[in-house]
Amino acid sequence: MAHVIEGFSRSALARCVRDVAEFLNDEGWGQPPQLYALVPTEDLVAAEPSLLDELSDGAVLTPIAQEALPSDIDGGSPALDEFLATTSWPEAVAGCLLAQEIVVLPPDAEADLDDALGPLLSDRDAADAAARDAAHAHPGRRSARLFAAALRDGTTLSMLQLKPQDDDEDEIELRTYPDLATNVLDALYATLD
Repeated sequence: MAHVIEGFSRSALARCVRDVAEFLNDEGWGQPPQLYALVPTEDLVAAEPSLLDELSDGAVLTPIAQEALPSDIDGGSPALDEFLATTSWPEAVAGCLLAQEIVVLPPDAEADLDDALGPLLSDRDAADAAARDAAHAHPGRRSARLFAAALRDGTTLSMLQLKPQDDDEDEIELRTYPDLATNVLDALYATLD
């Protein structure tokens, strides 16, 4: 039986993000969005002692990949919003993490997006599609992975990994910014409530 899930530190959450980032880095770019349950390692080992050798050494939380998300879900799509709105977790799950590839733009790209979105603001879906098309067509775009994670106690963390411009570069650099993916964090936290 699982123990009562108490607060985990932000560093435990960061460790999960790092573990998932390393796994995905080994898999390469071009991966679909993936949702992970974050389970107390102690509970996982108690339920399945044979997993002890496979688990990340010293990690208090273990990310467990869930079934593939529906194929119409891509980075930040309305389908992702709808999927998360219907997702819930059993009490044994301490948190969840979403990893998804996105496109990031330089700060000066805002004017280009404003031009693409202006005529469509009355239609949310059309504006969303136009923003995606403009982002993917922008010459300054970069591919990135967004990692957003939330715990039941309200602790959240979002980090960004830019796709290396040099194919030989294997080092993972995770960055965080103020207000990075707050809507995604809110949606993930709501799945735990």
